Amino acid sequence: MNADASVIAVQGHRQDSTSYGSPGKRIAVPVRVEPKVFFANERTFLSWLNFAIVLGSLALGLLNFGDSTGRIAGAAFTIVAMIVMVYALMLFQWRAERIRQRDSGPYDDRKGPTVLVAVLICAILVNFYLRFTHSA
Repeated sequence: MNADASVIAVQGHRQDSTSYGSPGKRIAVPVRVEPKVFFANERTFLSWLNFAIVLGSLALGLLNFGDSTGRIAGAAFTIVAMIVMVYALMLFQWRAERIRQRDSGPYDDRKGPTVLVAVLICAILVNFYLRFTHSA
């Protein structure tokens, strides 16, 4: 095992017959990262990008074919789509680095999706507000 490999401490003794350690001895075991972990991270990244592309397409349609209210809403949705893309890239890089370092622990982000949904709801509410106040 090289010096760069991450290890975890396992309580107890090994189950094989070559172990002569006493119970409670700490044994360093390398953390095994399966290839499917890397692919799951990539699939999640692509899923976020798919959402951002759909939202950006909606924004592009509003910017090109909408009236003044539609253009404002399109600009808001464009900003939200860019935020989603930047968030997805940062989260992908963060997870990939932790996987490469073989860090244990949760790889999930509990606050990011909530913030993105709140920003998207704000953009939709601005669109509704402008549509109902400026259409009269």
